[in-house]
Amino acid sequence: MTDTSTPPSAPADSAPAAADSAAVDETAETKKSESVASDSDLFRQSEIAADYIEGLLDILDYDGDIDELVSAGRPMVEVVGGRLQPLVGQRGATLEALQELTRLAIFRATGSPSRLLLDIGGYRAARRKELAAVARNAVEKVKEHGDPVRLEAMSAFERKCVHDVVNAIPGVQSESEGVEPNRRIVVRVAD
Repeated sequence: MTDTSTPPSAPADSAPAAADSAAVDETAETKKSESVASDSDLFRQSEIAADYIEGLLDILDYDGDIDELVSAGRPMVEVVGGRLQPLVGQRGATLEALQELTRLAIFRATGSPSRLLLDIGGYRAARRKELAAVARNAVEKVKEHGDPVRLEAMSAFERKCVHDVVNAIPGVQSESEGVEPNRRIVVRVAD
């Protein structure tokens, strides 16, 4: 049988208040160490990904410098060098496939799914700029005519880039519609 009665209250200046303070400090320290461990786990994921990509580059006899980092709470690997376009493919299709294979390698090594972001030859950075222009153009059309604008089908990465730009502009909203691989964004006047 469990005792559910409340203990008698102690005076305000007694030792339990100090114990409560110590418990709060311990909880804060535990959370701090968890976030450090989390950053450590993310960096470990980027290391695993870098090793996997390095092995792939060796097999394909491609040269590239590999940077592993953690950015915005995500592990990232960037491959820089010449002659890497075949690894990006048409509209980033090969890059997306390589990213998924690399995520599987991380899962196999850690047992945890990864949100790794892989970039090759600066493709994602350049594509982000292009998509920002596409999003601003769609917003201008919506504001000018009032009709919804449907954009071409995009990958999840591309859709996120467009949503981020549209959501930062007042008076308009965006939403995704359709099913992969034909999922697209519709930009319309905000409700």
